[in-house]
Amino acid sequence: MMVSPERLESMQKGWVRTLEKYGVAPADAYPPFDVLVAAHSAPERHYHNLEHLAEMFKVVEKLSGQVENPGALHLAVWFHDAVYDSRAKDNERRSGELAVDLLGPLGVPASTIERIVQMIWATAHTAEGPPAFRDAQVLLDADLAILGASEERYARYAADIRREYAWVPEPAYRAGRVAVLERFLAAPRIYLTQPMFDEGEQRARTNLRAEIASLQAK
Repeated sequence: MMVSPERLESMQKGWVRTLEKYGVAPADAYPPFDVLVAAHSAPERHYHNLEHLAEMFKVVEKLSGQVENPGALHLAVWFHDAVYDSRAKDNERRSGELAVDLLGPLGVPASTIERIVQMIWATAHTAEGPPAFRDAQVLLDADLAILGASEERYARYAADIRREYAWVPEPAYRAGRVAVLERFLAAPRIYLTQPMFDEGEQRARTNLRAEIASLQAK
């Protein structure tokens, strides 16, 4: 499912507004925006696409009272999956490098880019424990908001992830996916911000358990 032209236009306006805060003229903001839209519109992206970003921006908006640096967070959302290859293990690192390559020449301050890269790397979930700073927690909660979605939306998400891993044989996919879902369930909490925890934690755990049961029943 793709985003509507109206939604895309609204996302473009948000991008331009964010970069204007760093003194970037709209004419200079458009080319990197086009690169990001093209990346997220690639045919092999069934879940990690513009719809995913649009859903994340809604969550970020809902959590705006908790955000310290809205500009950096907005850009981190755009770049966190900019490089996505389901066969690769270094997508987050390469997405961070793309942020440096595209934002540096525009004159976005190095300290802001560094913060964006830190947030992007946090989405790899490789660190021990949750990230310390709030904006990274908001980014992670927005990224994982889908886990607490309605049963119908979650089912579509799970099917779209399977399509992104179409190259993996079914038994191997089931085993790998169950391991990923069990890691989320084993965490003390899936959502790090209180509003997301209150609203989505239980539903996320229910969705994860249901998908595990269905994968193990096959």
